[in-house]
Amino acid sequence: MSKRVLIRPYVTEKTTQQMQEGKYSFMCGLDATKIEIRRAVENRYAGVEVENVRTQVVPGKRRRQFRDGNMIEGRTSGFKKAIVDLDPDGEQIDFFEGI
Repeated sequence: MSKRVLIRPYVTEKTTQQMQEGKYSFMCGLDATKIEIRRAVENRYAGVEVENVRTQVVPGKRRRQFRDGNMIEGRTSGFKKAIVDLDPDGEQIDFFEGI
């Protein structure tokens, strides 16, 4: 199994407010560790120094859909969310620079 540490940035209203405080959220692989997440962020974004990494496993949710009189049940996949605190004196990450 290929091990992807950082999948993509996790952007919501709450996380955009946390970005002003130097806290950035990422979706990570379920088997990624805090040390691997720290190294991946520092390698992907040059000049960034990670101070702290907190992780949380977000479970998948059950979804139901009615189609042609029948109910179809499924699940969304779970993921690990990492909240990364950056050094306030170092570089910051700009997710929206190309927009």
